[in-house]
Amino acid sequence: MFEAREGEIRLAEDPASLTPDGGVIFIGRIRSAWLKREDCPKNMAAARATGMRGTIEIDAAYRPGLEGLAGTSHLAVLTWLHFAPRNLIVQNPRHATEPKGVFALRSPARPNPIGLHVVRPLSIDMAAGLITIDGIDVLDGTPLIDIKPYFASIDAFPDAIPPRRSSAP
Repeated sequence: MFEAREGEIRLAEDPASLTPDGGVIFIGRIRSAWLKREDCPKNMAAARATGMRGTIEIDAAYRPGLEGLAGTSHLAVLTWLHFAPRNLIVQNPRHATEPKGVFALRSPARPNPIGLHVVRPLSIDMAAGLITIDGIDVLDGTPLIDIKPYFASIDAFPDAIPPRRSSAP
């Protein structure tokens, strides 16, 4: 399914085969236009550029948790990237010039394939448990872990710097 590229390192044990330390309950699903991995945008900027909206579907038991969300301009959405491999600890992305550790990447392939997406809600239907969003970079049916309001006053760091190309001094 995922062929190894030069410089990549796999874990000795696949985290998917290990006994979990905790439990995650999916609270819904993401609905998107993306049915195949190769068609899915690689990040939220690319997803928004397509003009394709997405929908967050909240399971009935969790819909009361939407109370008070109206008027929120942005949401942090956590998803479980269920098709991603979990055993790649060093990856060689096609766009990179050299291999990088998984924690220096936003790749879905990671020990715990949790996706982080900052989205703009366009409408919220509490009764139906539906949030229409401005775009999403996951496959249709991706499990939803959580939703949190995004606060620019505490979540944004204008001076943030991404990882350097090399960890060498």
